[in-house]
Amino acid sequence: MDILLWHEILEPYELAVKELQVKFRHLIKEHHGKGMYSPIESVSGRVKSVSSILEKMQRKGIVPEEMEEQVEDIAGIRIICQFVEDIEKVADLIQKRSDIEIKSEKDYIRHMKDSGYRSYHLIVYYTVETMNGPKRIQVEIQIRTMAMDFWATIEHSLQYKYKANIPDHIRERLSAAAKAIIVLDNEMSSVRSEIMDAQNSSQMQRNLITDILNNIENLYKVTNKREVEKIQDEFYHIYAQNDLQELKRFHKELDLIAEGYRAQAITDEL
Repeated sequence: MDILLWHEILEPYELAVKELQVKFRHLIKEHHGKGMYSPIESVSGRVKSVSSILEKMQRKGIVPEEMEEQVEDIAGIRIICQFVEDIEKVADLIQKRSDIEIKSEKDYIRHMKDSGYRSYHLIVYYTVETMNGPKRIQVEIQIRTMAMDFWATIEHSLQYKYKANIPDHIRERLSAAAKAIIVLDNEMSSVRSEIMDAQNSSQMQRNLITDILNNIENLYKVTNKREVEKIQDEFYHIYAQNDLQELKRFHKELDLIAEGYRAQAITDEL
């Protein structure tokens, strides 16, 4: 395969990675916009390098004609969660999507690899629109916690350095670290409800502040500056109190004030 052909082959995979990242990040935004906890913490993606694809083909005896079917992880999406419990929720969200078809699943969380690796893998089909029409390609989606991702990143670096021949004493330390990761994830799960409540309250406060500031900015267009400055000063005073209930009250009152000014402006136009 020449350079141009490789570019043509990989371009749809790059498009798929970009589209899926946008879609999963939009899910995070939707949850936060509704004041809800998002089971997705962050999303990243990549397309395998040509050298990595060739190495995998050589290692598994894959011929060029079967590359796109046999190399399932040319396109990869990684979804990071805060808690182990979120992983199943994210997998369910993906399974219910009409734009994604599940090909296979591998649960390395319930069935941890001997190395200590833990993650939930989905191989999915995703269709992108190209200049030559729709193209159905495979994408590997990895779902794991932040702690699992930290361990996997370190282990991957060591695999690269030692070419899969990691010394025994380092393997023992990796195994011990993997057990520590399990303990850490379990500890985080034990306080999950408290953390979620705190994060939901924080997100709700951010949403309220955004709405309030938008309302104040819009009031400048329909009433005099002095009135708006009084409202703004009251907001800063309430904000300094760090009282969510008081902020909710002010938000509701400001909505009524803003609605009244908008109605008056429409009447004046008539």
